[in-house]
Amino acid sequence: MTLSLRIAAIASVMAVVASTSVMAQTTGAIPPPEAPSQPSSPPPTANQYSSNEIIDAGHQFFGSVSRGLAEIVEKAVSKWGLPNGYILGEEASGAFIGGLRYGDGTLYTRNAGDLRVFWQGPSFGFDFGADGARTMMLVYSLPQTGAIFDRFGGINGSAYLVGGFGMTALTGNNNIVVVPIRSGIGLRLGANLGWLKFTDSPTWNPF
Repeated sequence: MTLSLRIAAIASVMAVVASTSVMAQTTGAIPPPEAPSQPSSPPPTANQYSSNEIIDAGHQFFGSVSRGLAEIVEKAVSKWGLPNGYILGEEASGAFIGGLRYGDGTLYTRNAGDLRVFWQGPSFGFDFGADGARTMMLVYSLPQTGAIFDRFGGINGSAYLVGGFGMTALTGNNNIVVVPIRSGIGLRLGANLGWLKFTDSPTWNPF
């Protein structure tokens, strides 16, 4: 009786081994676990612009010099989120230790219309030469278009550089943040402790 039980047990074990072997041959190797997906930019709200919209506008604006634009826009989005406005314009400035900066362009918003803007300001710091540049500025937390007419200060230097573009950050009242992205002759390198003042008409007075 004991011998019969042992034979039956051995037969059961062999059946299990054979079944496992067949399953392995049928299903093949177990696939490795999927790599975690990379976090993507948050979806824009009703009054925000997506990264792709900003990049597309920048490519059309900067043209053939827009290499590296996507990377620098994604860098800005990772630091400050999605903007609810942006400015496209041109500026000219020259400084060595101290100087002036002037520009004009158009502020674009999702649902508050477009607005012509001008900006001026001194630039003090470790600055080199003169430049003339097309400039894109990302605008964050803008409550209304008229709120752009203010003074914005901060580290006005190329805090981040890629593909011929420099990105800086300026802050103003009401937690508004303006992030200029510049490309052009004499791209600035250094920490320029300056500010920009936005106005609704051109003026030579930076103060």
